[in-house]
Amino acid sequence: MTRPYVEVIGDPIAHSKSPLIHNFWLEKLGIDAEYRATHVRPDELADYFARRRGDAAWRGCNVTIPHKQTALDLLADKDRRAAAIGAINTVYRTGDRRLVGTNTDSVGVGEAIRELTLIGADVCVIGAGGAARAAFSQLAASRCAAVLILARDPRKALQTASEFDIFAVGVEFAPGSTALCEASLLINATQLGLEGQDAMPDFLLAELAEMPRDAAVFDMVYSPVETPLLAQARALGLRTIDGLQMLVGQAAAAFELFFGRTAPREHDAELRALLTS
Repeated sequence: MTRPYVEVIGDPIAHSKSPLIHNFWLEKLGIDAEYRATHVRPDELADYFARRRGDAAWRGCNVTIPHKQTALDLLADKDRRAAAIGAINTVYRTGDRRLVGTNTDSVGVGEAIRELTLIGADVCVIGAGGAARAAFSQLAASRCAAVLILARDPRKALQTASEFDIFAVGVEFAPGSTALCEASLLINATQLGLEGQDAMPDFLLAELAEMPRDAAVFDMVYSPVETPLLAQARALGLRTIDGLQMLVGQAAAAFELFFGRTAPREHDAELRALLTS
């Protein structure tokens, strides 16, 4: 019998830590399966699903940038969470061999910010793409007062935010916006700061000094774990939340869909040490 496998697909994909996480859990649970990274360009996405659909050993995949919204349109079946968020990060095969798209990113966001009290607070989010949509979904449940979206196209960002139960304000992602002055939380939901991608602009790093002293900064980027955004926030005495917390949280939800077993979270400390070594 061919060994079952799961993949994470994206463009780029070499930075992904998902194989390390899932293979760590597979080994801990003694499951004979494999999780691997596969580079899939945007023009290859439809063909990728067509080929994998007929592979009995393929259990599904995680979907990362830039495919999260495009993949949604390629799947006939998607669950309520994926439809609500408008993006998918997980595709799994059901018992009757259907491919279903879901989104566990919102689970990861919830895990990352669960210790924060955001009722009545202002939250800033950089970006309005698939990852930001997961943040909007979770912030709607947090009962925050307002979400200020820092985006290159504020009007488009507001159109996206209007799909969620949040009060949103679109702010141009440019120097001097003052958007951070009252923010209790800043979330980076873009690739800015990711290895091999554009850096977080210096003006944003400088404007972190305007945030309240008890504010928090959450960077969804996890490669590197200590991004310049988090390093600057830490230097200012702000609370920091790195992308590994979201990554592991969303991975645990996906793992159960792929393999029918609960991820062994009692080994989180060992896993984090492995991810940061």
